[in-house]
Amino acid sequence: MAVSGFEGFEKRIELRFFGDDPLFTGSMGLRNLDFESLEEILHAVQCTVVSAVANRHFDAYVLSESSLFVYPTKIIIKTCGTTQLLKSVRPLVHLASDRLGLTVRMCRYTRGSFIFPKAQPFPHTSFEEEVIFLEENLPSRLCFRKACVMPSNVSSHSWHVFTACDGDDDDDSSHHHELGEDQNDALYTIEMCMTELDQASARKFFRRGAGDDEKYSGDSAGREMTGLTGIGDINPRALICDFGFDPCGYSMNGIDGERYSTIHVTPEEGFSYASYECVGSIYDDPHEISRVLKKVAQVFRPGTMSVATTCASHDLWRRVAKALELVGLKCRSCSADEFPAAGTVVFQTFTTTRRK
Repeated sequence: MAVSGFEGFEKRIELRFFGDDPLFTGSMGLRNLDFESLEEILHAVQCTVVSAVANRHFDAYVLSESSLFVYPTKIIIKTCGTTQLLKSVRPLVHLASDRLGLTVRMCRYTRGSFIFPKAQPFPHTSFEEEVIFLEENLPSRLCFRKACVMPSNVSSHSWHVFTACDGDDDDDSSHHHELGEDQNDALYTIEMCMTELDQASARKFFRRGAGDDEKYSGDSAGREMTGLTGIGDINPRALICDFGFDPCGYSMNGIDGERYSTIHVTPEEGFSYASYECVGSIYDDPHEISRVLKKVAQVFRPGTMSVATTCASHDLWRRVAKALELVGLKCRSCSADEFPAAGTVVFQTFTTTRRK
């Protein structure tokens, strides 16, 4: 293990809002925030936009450290490195309220275990510090709160979850302005964290002629890495926005209708890391998510993987375990917990079957 290096494990914040005005239905909502305002928030987090794509449902930004997704009533920011992600919460809540008349109704914060925890700045020096910061910066109306560290049998992987919601979150009639987004109770989110990447796979995420060719842009490098690694085949329907960093590293956002997927890679040996995240519906073809998970595992061939599934359904994790066992990953631990507004979170860890 390297003494120090780039922190691959991301921090992820999701904020959901609602509007009281019935005429709000069908509007752009949070997508009406001007780019300059988003840039100011990202500056506080200590990252910038490097590429972007959008469709009629949402906007997706590739950041210098991971991703940003903006829906009419939902915003997701995911950042790696030593970013200060939680510093985005207060300004986002105030901007949504003051400029758009939107009220925050739910917050969900998740992350894995940092490889280099001592390098993290305030307020990310510990999970306890993060929870205190969130408690102090969220409106008091989000009164149903829970924080938990979900452990595993793999010491380097645990899952940190904080959720907060108002008292009406489970009543869809009180938040009927979700602006065309899928019904929340049918959706699931899968967050995969992979370490000890296969070296041959990881080398594909180093830029060809890094630092030498000024015409060889990050966009060009990203497209090349997407094709070379087979990432484009994970969801062939998705419109991909990708970026290759100099001298190494990769980020991708995929948009497919109302749903996103995202990949981030830190390929350096000794602290190699990749993540994959996607959303889906429990009504989807059950074979599709199995195919996606197997393809992700085959692209990166990690020695260790953790998967957090967040869903109202309790059986999605079984599909996850079965799919990954077919590509040589054995489930070493599994834990579950219930969280306000999020549903059931199941956290599983896997290692290659050659390990004992």
